[in-house]
Amino acid sequence: MKIIELILLLVFYNTIPLWTETALPTGIKIGGTVILSIIFLVILIRWEKTTVKSFRLISLKRGISLLWLTGVGIVPEIIAIVLYFVKSDAGVLPKIFSIVMPLLAIGIVFMDGFIRTAAGSKQIKAVDYILLLIFWWMPIINLILIRKFYKTAKREYIFELSKAELEAARAENEICKTKYPIVMVHGIFFRDWQYMNYWGRVPATLIRNGATVFYGNQQSAKSIPESAAELKEQIERVLAETGAEKVNIIAHSKGGLDSRYAISSLGLGDCVATLTTINTPHLGSDMVDYLMKKMPDKMIKWIADRYNSIFRKLGDKEPDFLAGVGDLSPVRLKQLAPYMEDCPEVSYRSCMSVMKSVFSAGLPLNVGYLIIKRLNGRSDGLVWENAAIHGEHRMVTAKGIRGISHGDTIDLFRENIEGYDVREFYANLVAELKKQGF
Repeated sequence: MKIIELILLLVFYNTIPLWTETALPTGIKIGGTVILSIIFLVILIRWEKTTVKSFRLISLKRGISLLWLTGVGIVPEIIAIVLYFVKSDAGVLPKIFSIVMPLLAIGIVFMDGFIRTAAGSKQIKAVDYILLLIFWWMPIINLILIRKFYKTAKREYIFELSKAELEAARAENEICKTKYPIVMVHGIFFRDWQYMNYWGRVPATLIRNGATVFYGNQQSAKSIPESAAELKEQIERVLAETGAEKVNIIAHSKGGLDSRYAISSLGLGDCVATLTTINTPHLGSDMVDYLMKKMPDKMIKWIADRYNSIFRKLGDKEPDFLAGVGDLSPVRLKQLAPYMEDCPEVSYRSCMSVMKSVFSAGLPLNVGYLIIKRLNGRSDGLVWENAAIHGEHRMVTAKGIRGISHGDTIDLFRENIEGYDVREFYANLVAELKKQGF
């Protein structure tokens, strides 16, 4: 269908050369122009069906097709214009219009595809939009930019369509419908606020597959004992609301330490079936001690004051930046170790990922990667890989050269990473809990 549309568009683009170089009657030329104009409008407004009913995917699919028509159509059109100028005896005016008309028409097709793709894509970066809007009309440069834009959008469409088809096919099976509800516990410097879900697209996938999901709701930065106390209150509310005997905790980063303390020292051992920690620094972070020693006290205090002020406005009652960061120190965690011993009734398991290079993530994770590489070894940008081992352990890897950063494990940037489907990772994690009777 795209080939047919491409041929029809090329004919439409070259209406002026076609009519000036042929001896057809005027009526046929007028009628042909009208028909080609209608075909052009149909191509612009047409939608393409997908196997899954999703406006986003439908928009993305048609946008991709229009971008393809733009990119592939530019080269033959340039050739057609050059040949017309060289071989035609037509006047100046027809030759000017032979450039203006196709340029305008191609621009309209491109903008249609650009808008539809932008409406459907979540993977294309802002810089790609800006560059394409600025340089779409420049030969060679526009082809390079359109190709990159097109490939990113197409890759996203294929990925998301496959994901949607998979979830639609298994929705009735409720593979994530565990015996006990899931409580997802966030890490430091974030909240489970309403503006942006800490866990990205993950909760929606779990819910669509049958899971009952709650959040830890502890403040963004407090000491481990204080965060654990807030987490305990939340879990007690979940148990009261659902009538469940226990919960399954999935905790990221410092949230895993808060959870361990709540289980071991605050009486939640009988209320938690499993604790799965994701990139949690169980042995602490040497980077914390390193930075605290390097930075002037006044700077640390200034950062802490600014942080606490901002997060009070965002809903925290008593955020404490220094207490939260301080409890990530290996020295401090050794002091807390007696209060965080494993409870026999709870099944502990842990997951960890690593960045493969400093280019695997942006600030501040790339800086953290360099510091931890010097101090310890491989990391996700915040946590040393060996520090995350606790209970039944597994490494999470990706096929590409990018690796998986601390933020990638919670879908922080909503990015589709080659060889690592974060939503499927959590779906499999919870499906495993269901199979094990939890």
